[in-house]
Amino acid sequence: MLELTAVTHIYANGTRALDDVTLSIPKGMYGLLGPNGAGKSTLMRSLATLQTPTSGSIRFGELDVIANPEKLRERLGYLPQDFGVYPRVSAYDMLDHMAVLKGIASAPERKETVETLLNQTNLWNVRKKAIAGFSGGMRQRFGIAQALIGNPDLIIVDEPTAGLDPEERNRFLNLLAEIGDRVVVILSTHIVEDVSDLCPRMAVLAAGRIQLEGAPLELIRQSRGTVWAKTIERDQLDEYRQRYELISTRLFAGRTIVHILSPSDPGEGFEAVDGGLEDVYFSTLARTRRAPVAEAA
Repeated sequence: MLELTAVTHIYANGTRALDDVTLSIPKGMYGLLGPNGAGKSTLMRSLATLQTPTSGSIRFGELDVIANPEKLRERLGYLPQDFGVYPRVSAYDMLDHMAVLKGIASAPERKETVETLLNQTNLWNVRKKAIAGFSGGMRQRFGIAQALIGNPDLIIVDEPTAGLDPEERNRFLNLLAEIGDRVVVILSTHIVEDVSDLCPRMAVLAAGRIQLEGAPLELIRQSRGTVWAKTIERDQLDEYRQRYELISTRLFAGRTIVHILSPSDPGEGFEAVDGGLEDVYFSTLARTRRAPVAEAA
């Protein structure tokens, strides 16, 4: 179990990137969903011991992560949003080098580790190819391979499917799902489908705070009766934006489908939406945007 208690981080310029974040994250896939600038990467870097939060505590089991960051690194696998590699080095040689850095001194043990990971991530056939020639999806699969060196107990992946085509995204998510049965895996993303496809528990982080936490199916159930949809002409959008609490829009056959948030039937041709995690997410962001306005008033 990973426990975060009142974790706050304030940068030198005064930006409060994290504000009193408290979470309990069990074994399995855990989704951290939020828009760009929400504080997700700051939180991931704090969990990965790349920076120390201004205040609060982080514990992994009995381990005090802030007091003993080097102990967590021995048990951690981390795939950041952007990671650098030596581009002209082959996938095999790069993994072998990283295994040395991870403390696997025995050559036979390294060989077994590297070959197992290359097969697990479906990179065996390109093991001798320079990483510079990898596609985006292949690079991400290599990234998870390096994160798995040493059989970590905690794996953190930050925006792992951004920019991947649908086939590579599915392959990558299936790989994460296989891993997630055995260890704590935190999936940080702004892509709702990644969380809905994989994670039995999740949280929404926005404006540096946890705005919502729970099981996706339960959160979807709770949202029923509050989200309404209507198809309108595109030139009506500004009018509807002013009259209703608009949470999302999308185009279909040249017209615009709007989703609004309302505790009761707004009438005027709106129909109740069964809803999904996307509606839960956008509703949460709408409430978050509304809160500062209410406080100012």
